[in-house]
Amino acid sequence: MELIHRNLAIGIHDALQETFFEKNKYADKVIERLLKANRKWGSQDRAVVSEIFYNIIRWKKRLEYYMGEGVKPNNIYKLIIAYLLWSKTNYKKFEEFDGIKIADILTKLKKNTVPTKAIEYSIPDWLAETLEKELGAKWEREMLALNEQAPTVLRANSLKTTTKELISDLSDEGVVSFPIKSYPDAVQLEEKKNVFLTTAFKEGLFEVQDASSQKIGYFLDVKEGQRVVDACAGAGGKTLHLAALMQNKGQIIALDIFEWKLTELKRRAKRAGAHNIETRMISDNKVIKRLHDKVDRLLIDAPCSGLGVLKRNPDSKWKIDQDFIDRIKKEQQQILQDYSKMLKKGGKMVYATCSILPSENNLQVDEFIKNNPGFKMIKDEKVMPSEGYDGFYMALIERVS
Repeated sequence: MELIHRNLAIGIHDALQETFFEKNKYADKVIERLLKANRKWGSQDRAVVSEIFYNIIRWKKRLEYYMGEGVKPNNIYKLIIAYLLWSKTNYKKFEEFDGIKIADILTKLKKNTVPTKAIEYSIPDWLAETLEKELGAKWEREMLALNEQAPTVLRANSLKTTTKELISDLSDEGVVSFPIKSYPDAVQLEEKKNVFLTTAFKEGLFEVQDASSQKIGYFLDVKEGQRVVDACAGAGGKTLHLAALMQNKGQIIALDIFEWKLTELKRRAKRAGAHNIETRMISDNKVIKRLHDKVDRLLIDAPCSGLGVLKRNPDSKWKIDQDFIDRIKKEQQQILQDYSKMLKKGGKMVYATCSILPSENNLQVDEFIKNNPGFKMIKDEKVMPSEGYDGFYMALIERVS
């Protein structure tokens, strides 16, 4: 890895400035736009830009320590230099780097120590405290895993193909991949590739979906012919998996509060050949009320802190705070309370989050069961980032009366 082209350095600078200092700008969309705007960059250039961009976001707090100051709109090149020195990346001295004193950075790097755990793992101080309080001593192991780059995992669309056939089709297009033990539909790429350009993608043979996320569809225990609601469907990654598990038989109602997400879901469903999905926007409470006592299976993939998916969304740790987590926990409890009424007696639901905090996970379920004696928990599962994929929680709950 080396940074020897000035236009790449400028691209990284501008993308970081947008991500850190512009409102509602998320790293994945920022980098996507940057790469689209620079179609002449080769695959090697794109890889360099993406890796440096994401690593700087990931390690921002640690790099600020080496810089001796916080990141501001006018010192992003200093931040880039701090990263290049720390990661021992070969670089050219572009004019943008003129006047940056690197001696102080090098002095700190030579010491090879940092003063706090929050700096070591590059997370806000409040988050280090929250993780330690909720996870105990093992929080450091999880944070270490969350600072790694996420692997690219695909879910073979069983409506159209098998994992074995998909691996072979991708191989024909120069994409090397392998199956993952104990994940029936999962295929992992040997190295990052833009799989959206493949014929296999255009034909709907797969979706990009992390291995941990794929567990949730199985956990819900759906059967062909059932009426299933995905209550926080978003753009529908899990909805499409449910459609495949049900072999297009039965009905899936995908709900969300955002119309644009449901529009994207419809587009994806068409490509995947998933015909049993109906989308409904939650514009008011009536949408939920009409479904009371009518549903066999319910998936509540609840809004959450997203702390289990920092591998792929490292910028979110700089955008949330403790107040946000406290607010989201109230929302989770409200959603559980309101949406669970859709279940028939004997029906089952999964409450899931991509968080690793017990206060968003099993403690929320305990609270719900305590206040709703008509429901019982059958089983739950915590998937931790140190196991190799995203951090997730899922609880299977049955309505008994």
